[in-house]
Amino acid sequence: MPGMFAQVLSVGACLLAASWQPAAAAVVTTTIIAGHRVEAIVVNRPGAPACIVFENGSRATVDAWDKVIDALPPAVSVFAYNRPGYGNSETIATPRDGATIVDELRTRLQQQGLQPPYILVGHSLGGLYMQLFARRYPVEVAGVVLVDAVYPGVIKKPEEFPWLTRGAKRLFFSSAVNAEIDAIYQTGEQVAALPPIDDKPIVQLINRPKGVTAVPVDFGVVNRDPQTAASVKAMYPRATRIVLDSDHQMQRQSAADVAAAIDTVMQAAGK
Repeated sequence: MPGMFAQVLSVGACLLAASWQPAAAAVVTTTIIAGHRVEAIVVNRPGAPACIVFENGSRATVDAWDKVIDALPPAVSVFAYNRPGYGNSETIATPRDGATIVDELRTRLQQQGLQPPYILVGHSLGGLYMQLFARRYPVEVAGVVLVDAVYPGVIKKPEEFPWLTRGAKRLFFSSAVNAEIDAIYQTGEQVAALPPIDDKPIVQLINRPKGVTAVPVDFGVVNRDPQTAASVKAMYPRATRIVLDSDHQMQRQSAADVAAAIDTVMQAAGK
């Protein structure tokens, strides 16, 4: 059931084809940032044209990006990490809404000496956080790649979840994951309240598996009304949308396509 529930966070993503020079293998280290233990991949190349910043989906850990990071060109800086309560990253007492998570991420980037412009890459719930980052700090962001991302209004308020789903969530997921899921609707409101980012290159990787066993499961937490669908479709009118026959974990199954999308955004941003 936990793996099925994670599919709830699937709402959008895409694909592109491009060739890359191989980069050094991703190495995960644990360091102290802002007084807390953080598990991360940090590649700081002074003078790099851009810093590629990765944000995980709900329940996902930094190792999911390995193949994507390995496919990046060697000239870029990279930051990928586990949020508090994930992997070896220390649990902290701060709220788990998007605004808090984005500001914590920004602090970590600054303390690691990773300067903008940032290319933000977010998977699933991480895609919602990256939308908020780009709207909250637009001058620091050169472009965005949304990997089967969550969008504002798609996930219901936590009190509207079916009681069985709420019980399963509490039983199977960690406190950090529960707190993030409970704040998804609030985070979506934070995104929607800020000005749009239509001036930035955006690629949306959209997952639509074609297999006969690909049965969507949302456990009653997804708003599927026409108004929500229209709102999501209109949110980024200038974005490049690419539909991919994949599963929700695109960064694992379709790493080359995710890397190609990053390349497309970098080229569009002149990086």
